[in-house]
Amino acid sequence: MRYLEKDVYKAACERIDRALADSEFLYVSFSGGKDSGVLLNLAVERAEKMGRRIGIFHIDYEAQYQATTDYVARTLEKLKERCSIYHVCLPLSVPCATSMHQKYWIPWNQSDKSIWVRDMPANTITEDNAPPFFKKGMRDYDFQSQFGIFLKKKLNVKSVACLVGIRAQESLNRWRVIGRPDRVQMYNGLKWTRMLDKDVFNAYPLYDWHTEDIWTANAKSGWDYNSLYDLLYQAGIPLHTMRVASPFIETAIQSLHLYRAIEPHTWGKLVGRVNGVNFSGIYGGTTAMGWRSITKPRGHTWRSYAEFLLSTLPKDIADNYRRKIATSIKFWRERGGLLPDEAIEQIRKSGHPIKTKTPKMYKSKKKAVMFEDYPDDMETNYFRLVPSWKRFCVCIMKNDHLCKYMGFAQTKTEIKKRQMTLKKYEGI
Repeated sequence: MRYLEKDVYKAACERIDRALADSEFLYVSFSGGKDSGVLLNLAVERAEKMGRRIGIFHIDYEAQYQATTDYVARTLEKLKERCSIYHVCLPLSVPCATSMHQKYWIPWNQSDKSIWVRDMPANTITEDNAPPFFKKGMRDYDFQSQFGIFLKKKLNVKSVACLVGIRAQESLNRWRVIGRPDRVQMYNGLKWTRMLDKDVFNAYPLYDWHTEDIWTANAKSGWDYNSLYDLLYQAGIPLHTMRVASPFIETAIQSLHLYRAIEPHTWGKLVGRVNGVNFSGIYGGTTAMGWRSITKPRGHTWRSYAEFLLSTLPKDIADNYRRKIATSIKFWRERGGLLPDEAIEQIRKSGHPIKTKTPKMYKSKKKAVMFEDYPDDMETNYFRLVPSWKRFCVCIMKNDHLCKYMGFAQTKTEIKKRQMTLKKYEGI
């Protein structure tokens, strides 16, 4: 970590100015949350000082708080004469953690129109006027990544930049996007950027901001913001855990129940929209939804409990989990995962046999640890780093179909298989 002789506000302004200077067209990814709202206001101010017109990109996920819908509508209406608006209402695949039977849900799916959470807004990008690269059911992140490439060609410009309001403080995954020292996919070597294609890049001007910085900027500048945060504050939600996101993704399950208190009319529609919402609203964040504090039934090992859980699932879902655990066992037995010295010492104290090595393919001083026998459980402060059958059980109970809790990402085979299936049935 290296501190600069300037505050985060000035640093962000300089980064936005650099992104504007290095791109012929720039747009802001606007979710309706606090971070993207501050970023949008900053970007509009900096662009207008340079006499530049920018774009606003918003993916509408259909199911959300009315306060978020109102804030987005206010913002786009206020800026529609000064900015190019790309309001997306497409049937994209969005991760779903409320159901054991459903890996994804699809907002704005025409076949589900009778149970949409709300009516589709006017003047949006729909299936009737979608970009040519769009395929029904494609992942929302894939759509975002390809949209900048599409704009470069459509607008006939030499370079395009997309400003994204993510902050490294929020999560380890977000830090990995921006803060990893071994990152190579950067634009002109700038750590706060990520290359998507030739002369198309994402920029993260707020990456080093803290939550307090966001609210300080709003207060000092008098910017409009999503009033949902006021309601969350009144509901006792800590400042650093307030989130505006699709209600069915893994990180939103713990707060899903708040819909019942804050917007009961929206809650009623969510229950009928996606399988498992009511259960998740009641038990989200508890041992019933598979957090680390879960306990196994008497007489079971974690491995036997995992087999029992798999036996309760549909065959295709269970087979997906079995492939994941087989891959994990093979990886930790043959290649090994990098662990800090303290974790290695704790494992050795537990009496579990391991082998260590310093592999050349990793750019790290950490040792790779290999397990001959996959652990059932492990007493360690590094639970999310050390493999175990208990972690696998957590994945199943969290409906974590990708097993992200075990460090997995979606494989190329899974992506291709799902794309082929969606293409086969897209006309139905």
